[in-house]
Amino acid sequence: MTQTTPTRAGSGQQTARFTVPAKHPMVTVLGSGDSLLRVIEDAFPETDIHVRGNEISATGEAAEVALVQRLFDEMMLVLRTGQPMTEDAVERSISMLRAQENGTGEADETPAEVLTQNILSNRGRTIRPKTLNQKRYVDAIDKHTVVFGIGPAGTGKTYLAMAKAVQALQAKQVTRIILTRPAVEAGERLGYLPGTLYEKIDPYLRPLYDALHDMLDPDSIPRLMAAGTIEVAPLAYMRGRTLNDAFIILDEAQNTNPEQMKMFLTRLGFDSKIVITGDVTQIDLPGGTKSGLRQVQEILAGVEDVHFSQLTSGDVVRHKLVGRIVDAYDRYDSAQQAAEQDDGAGPGSGRGKRK
Repeated sequence: MTQTTPTRAGSGQQTARFTVPAKHPMVTVLGSGDSLLRVIEDAFPETDIHVRGNEISATGEAAEVALVQRLFDEMMLVLRTGQPMTEDAVERSISMLRAQENGTGEADETPAEVLTQNILSNRGRTIRPKTLNQKRYVDAIDKHTVVFGIGPAGTGKTYLAMAKAVQALQAKQVTRIILTRPAVEAGERLGYLPGTLYEKIDPYLRPLYDALHDMLDPDSIPRLMAAGTIEVAPLAYMRGRTLNDAFIILDEAQNTNPEQMKMFLTRLGFDSKIVITGDVTQIDLPGGTKSGLRQVQEILAGVEDVHFSQLTSGDVVRHKLVGRIVDAYDRYDSAQQAAEQDDGAGPGSGRGKRK
């Protein structure tokens, strides 16, 4: 860990010095070409940060200096595990620390704990949560039988669920993985599509196959599917089954209707786990059809061993712009709803008048 020596540097100002242990090259702390240092400087524009040898000093407002101090401590904890720090990891660490400072984050869950929780490793690549909400989502999957992961695109809902499924299979906690999605664009009337069954459903299930290829040896996937160890099928093919000893994932659940959601949930068998993912802002159902994902939150709220994990634009792990796009659409939708309400309550609307 770093060593700190806080000293007064003038009214309202404080200086803290951190000594980086010699076993950690400064490039691992500051980044190639000081890329990590620049991220920190951009995040703390009112704090002067200087590097001399293996010593880093920060001078500024006491609260900001304390955050910089905590940030370097967290970075050192991550580096001690052998995991490299990245610009994204530094930005997310700062975000978590600021949330804790503002009282909106959990004080007992640190950035280092989030960033070093490994789920699955394959071909030199490790899958792990990158945000506090993602860590809570992953932890909930361990603790509960039925978990809903609800949030916008790019928050890792399906990807992390699939990583947990593969982890459970490898640990022999389950004997098979079942992945399913509603084929909404085809109205689940797959018989009208040309080709064999797999040719018909492939466009709807392709994202699940792509994720599998990230997590398993691609050569093993056809063998596991042929043996029934991994099954990828449209939601319509779940009807009438009881799924025992399985890790079951329903993706794009916002495109289920209430009857389909009930049907799917009641497929749960012994020693099985269900994870349901979806984004209630991207419903593709025909007009007037209620989303089963929206309704189920009202029906199952408070039911024991059922957990709802909410992910937000702050948990988007794609390009940074994706999070901003999600926020922009949320603001637009809110403004549209407000405008519609104002129009409906205007003169001549008849609202509030006695008939």
